[in-house]
Amino acid sequence: MIKNKVVIITGSSSGIGEASAKLLASKGAKVVLGARREHQLRQLVDEIQKAGGQAVYQVMDVTNPSDNAEIVKLAKETFGGIDVIFLNAGIMPNSPLSALKTDEWNQTVDANIKGVLNGIAAVLPTFINQKSGHVITTSSVAGLKAYPGGAVYGGTKWFVRDFMEVLRMESAQEGTNIRHLRKLRKGIYDLVASSDRMNAKLANFYGKIGFTYVSC
Repeated sequence: MIKNKVVIITGSSSGIGEASAKLLASKGAKVVLGARREHQLRQLVDEIQKAGGQAVYQVMDVTNPSDNAEIVKLAKETFGGIDVIFLNAGIMPNSPLSALKTDEWNQTVDANIKGVLNGIAAVLPTFINQKSGHVITTSSVAGLKAYPGGAVYGGTKWFVRDFMEVLRMESAQEGTNIRHLRKLRKGIYDLVASSDRMNAKLANFYGKIGFTYVSC
């Protein structure tokens, strides 16, 4: 199922995006990677190619619509089409509203909401035309449970939840056969959560919002 599928991944220079790129490439997917940090992207593509996988990259800012259009163009020109887009790029600043960190609020909305909208706008015409496609977004417990300090970040994840559900509904009505996923598959999760450093970060984060984190 994964072999030879063309997958665009934003926010792919580290973390979940990087782990997803490595995993999918190892299964035979052709990955098209986008992020702001060129050095990390180049290293990741080199690593995937040395392992026998297929990968290309583009330096991009998801808040820029033209960058999203360009990575879609790159996927088509390099691999002949697009099967999946994983809109993974995002940021997670946390602070009480009383701190009035309005610059961070705007940056979070730009990356986490407008970044998703720009990615959808870039790829949707292709998916509608071919009557197939998968859209994946990175979800968060903050999109399910509110916690102090996470008003803006959590709000962006609530938006993504609703947006993806409406995309599913409209695709069903229009018969465009576009699938969506807003949860991480266990294989990807295990790959990301395997390090002590990542486990410590997850334990700290979930502890702040009243959950106990147990590593896999």
